[in-house]
Amino acid sequence: MTIVLVGLPGSGKSTVGRQLARRLAIPFVDSDQVIEQRLGCSIREFFEREGEARFRDIEQDTLDDLTRGPDVVLSTGGGSCMREATRAFLHERGQVIYLRSVPEDIYRRIKHDRGRPLLLVADPLQRLRELYEARDPQYRECAHYVIETGRPSVATLVNMIVMQLELAGKLPAPAPR
Repeated sequence: MTIVLVGLPGSGKSTVGRQLARRLAIPFVDSDQVIEQRLGCSIREFFEREGEARFRDIEQDTLDDLTRGPDVVLSTGGGSCMREATRAFLHERGQVIYLRSVPEDIYRRIKHDRGRPLLLVADPLQRLRELYEARDPQYRECAHYVIETGRPSVATLVNMIVMQLELAGKLPAPAPR
């Protein structure tokens, strides 16, 4: 089973995804890394050169490919749920987990990270609020489960995801002790 993590930039998709994949003993894939390998440049460079619409085409094609392969934990880019077609096939082919974070929590975690193009603006917290307002409904539409990230540790978030999947019958229940 493919587990797809969606959420705002900085919500913990890659960090939680790596730990979840380790816990489930399946590979972890970061779609942004795959896209950069395919492009031969950073997403930021491509975005500036070709524009957002062209980037979203490539992102959609990449996610389409990645959800047709073997089971993985897939961390997606923050804008991956912007297109209806992408939301539909992610929801259909995987178990989609929305790591829901409020903008203030994200800002606290990533305010010093200069590698996030969407946050390289005069008021990054306001930008996060705008992204949250626009994208939260799309993430919710795509997701099977919403996990509130708040302040729990990564290990706690992984446990919450595993428990949700077990309760839904999407993972084998742990063996009795």
